[in-house]
Amino acid sequence: DVIPHFHDTVRRVENLEKSAKKNIAGRFSEVEELYDFVLSRKSAAGVVLAGMEKAIIPLRVTHNDTKLNNVLLDNKTGEGVCVIDLDTVMPGSLLYDYGDALRFGGSSGAEDERDLDKIYFKVENFTAFTRGFLEELTSITDAELELLPFSIKLMTLECGSRFLADYLNGDTYFKTAYPEHNLVRARTQFKLVRDIEDKYDELCRIVHEIAGR
Repeated sequence: DVIPHFHDTVRRVENLEKSAKKNIAGRFSEVEELYDFVLSRKSAAGVVLAGMEKAIIPLRVTHNDTKLNNVLLDNKTGEGVCVIDLDTVMPGSLLYDYGDALRFGGSSGAEDERDLDKIYFKVENFTAFTRGFLEELTSITDAELELLPFSIKLMTLECGSRFLADYLNGDTYFKTAYPEHNLVRARTQFKLVRDIEDKYDELCRIVHEIAGR
């Protein structure tokens, strides 16, 4: 493991709880609602990890930071040339790569969009990405297929938890451009989580239609 526990969502939530308890930057009172939002979904944090521990979800080689800006594109054709930023390549679940790719690529706005009314999950992006993703896979288990929509919620919740914990810690990990930057990022991620939850049944239906099973 290049970065141990990188996508250990259970640990990420636990780290948030520790950050809230310490309240180093004295910011907890302004984020209590967001904190409660994460804790109310704490049971979801260990789903993929538990599946991997029971060998229901296979261990694979994964990129683990599958944002669109980690793909080099040809300026003229728009075709993908290669995947970059390989410092996080290590054992993991394809659910991490798929979920994180759509956390980023399925959002209607930037990670730090201040206007939450502009943030929602784009089903058309989800559909196109899922179709291409499944067409290129040589194999996917039924358990992985079933958890594809869930993985987007999971990775989005994890990322938001990290932003929120860093805000509580005084912005020591992520680069920030202004004092509330990590707070804005966390709010954006959690708005996406809500929208993914609202559209969850539709996303599951689309996955099964594309997969033909």
